[in-house]
Amino acid sequence: MARIAGIDLPREKRVEIGLTYIYGIGRSRSNEILEKAGVNPDTRVKDLTESELQTIRDVVDGYTLEGDLRRDVSMNIKRLREINSYRGRRHKANLPVRGQNTKNNSRTRKGKKK
Repeated sequence: MARIAGIDLPREKRVEIGLTYIYGIGRSRSNEILEKAGVNPDTRVKDLTESELQTIRDVVDGYTLEGDLRRDVSMNIKRLREINSYRGRRHKANLPVRGQNTKNNSRTRKGKKK
């Protein structure tokens, strides 16, 4: 079982995809990590050697991931709400924050029609 940053990676997937199961790692960062570690992205997670896993862990340790990243994001949103910025008010009102149209759309964010 490959365990990186406290997350069990799925054994049957390619390493490139498996790393994206970690919060804060997408496809581009996954490829960047594998390039730094010198691991082939097409390798399956179950076929990784212990030394390859260790080099990937060492590279991943240099990034802010999982709990720390979640805490940072929530603190940023909390700060926006406290200073009562436009974005903070949109977060408080549970409305789209990034300028999307709300007249007809944004049902996911606004909830069921009243």
